[in-house]
Amino acid sequence: MPKTRKTFSLTDKEMQVMKILWKSPKPLIASEITQMDESLNNNTVQAVIRKLLSKNIIKVADIVYSGTVLTRSYTPVLSEKDLMVQQFVDQVHENEETLPIPNLVATLLKHEKNEEKIIEELEALLEERKKSLKSKE
Repeated sequence: MPKTRKTFSLTDKEMQVMKILWKSPKPLIASEITQMDESLNNNTVQAVIRKLLSKNIIKVADIVYSGTVLTRSYTPVLSEKDLMVQQFVDQVHENEETLPIPNLVATLLKHEKNEEKIIEELEALLEERKKSLKSKE
């Protein structure tokens, strides 16, 4: 059976909400998200939150009072960096036949300022990975 991959593609609105959550030092309720970006309305934010929850990109952090009403506050599960890496990995896997990993790494290395240092770091990571694979056998 083929392995199913989680896709981390986000719509513009989902990304807009995520950027607000990433910038916030504390979990936010939907109305706070709307207040931070007036281009968003409460219905849109509620719909986006449901989608992000279903994708496990955010989670309910707590149940708090908003005035006299209890409401959920939300926090990201993935950092912005982790999400970008996952999106990149998804793209690579979708194009595996036309974009072999060694070619991709070689191309990325060409654009590094300190290519030699990065190669040393990659060699160390590859050695760790080899050991990990051997221990699984």
